[in-house]
Amino acid sequence: QVQLVESGGGLVQAGGSLRLSCTASGRTFSNHAMGWFRQAPGKEREFVATISSHGISISYADSVRGRFTISRDNAKNTVYLQMNSLKPEDTAVYYCAGRSSWTLGLTTGSYDYWGQGTQVTVSS
Repeated sequence: QVQLVESGGGLVQAGGSLRLSCTASGRTFSNHAMGWFRQAPGKEREFVATISSHGISISYADSVRGRFTISRDNAKNTVYLQMNSLKPEDTAVYYCAGRSSWTLGLTTGSYDYWGQGTQVTVSS
């Protein structure tokens, strides 16, 4: 069983930056694609970004492209989400997820395990 622990969430003003981290237990991290999703109150969980197992392929949601950057450090079993130019509409609980495949995953159903989430709040 792979467990994920997110950190780095918090309260930030619009235009500010945050960096989320997600650290995985287990020895299979480097073979798994990873993703970030978010869920705002009253809304469905939505895709934010995904990265292939060795970091060669990346995809972003249109709403965050150019502002967010996903990366990973397989030596540290950690995936990151650097969030710049934050907007109030980015406010949500952010979840890290992993899938037992090296390829990108764009939907919640394509992931096999999830973290507990970390709150990001952007004030106007």
